[in-house]
Amino acid sequence: MLQEAMDKVFRLDGYTALVTGGASGIGEATVKELTRAGATVWIADIQEQAARSLATQLAEQNLCAHAIRMDVTDVESIRAAAEAVGSLDVLVNNAGIGHVGSIATTEADDFDHLMNVNVRSVYLVTRALLPLLLASPRKGCIVNIGSVAGMIGIRQRFAYCTSKGAVLAMTRQLAVEYPRELRVNAICPGTVETPFVEGYLDKYHAHEKEKIREELRARQPIGRLGTPQDVAAMVRYLASPEASFITGSLMTIDGGWTAA
Repeated sequence: MLQEAMDKVFRLDGYTALVTGGASGIGEATVKELTRAGATVWIADIQEQAARSLATQLAEQNLCAHAIRMDVTDVESIRAAAEAVGSLDVLVNNAGIGHVGSIATTEADDFDHLMNVNVRSVYLVTRALLPLLLASPRKGCIVNIGSVAGMIGIRQRFAYCTSKGAVLAMTRQLAVEYPRELRVNAICPGTVETPFVEGYLDKYHAHEKEKIREELRARQPIGRLGTPQDVAAMVRYLASPEASFITGSLMTIDGGWTAA
């Protein structure tokens, strides 16, 4: 019922969007949601084959998506992608990685790598695509995928909390810098059931996955993990004309975690 209702509103017909890390998890769900809304979507991912596979799948449903290889940490890769895209209305900065550790156990190389992928990449991608967004006849829109980890402290997530806090700060600064030219917002998910979370469970809790999964559910008052589609639906709304008065906002999708 929700999908049927959304198919009639929050339309993006004629829009062009680019989603970084678009071949899996939240990025994949976002690509699917934006194409269902009528947008043409560039699936930007370092895993080019996965991006191509998703584009083919969507084409079979008469939806429009293009795969493009993008390493969000590499200036030349981003430049080449920007040239290929040509025009852009919506940018979704979704690509990112995680890290587990306190300040005492986080090595400098690990900290630098996380900041490079989660923070510097948002700067590089946004800066490269900014001229296209500013030229959009629809007023360009940026949606950054942050995290509740950027809003509150979480044990054993020193570097990750730091990186996501920086993404939220960039979101607000850009919204103030370009108040009439762009709309810039961030989505702050709680724990979402993605390959990212499965990888964490496999690496750190292989012998007790279901026990830890239940603990992750329990820390969100609503009693479940989020889904990639939960986040994708919010991306679609923020990109749509119905959200034209929303900018500089941090939208939590966390099952009540930050309210508790």
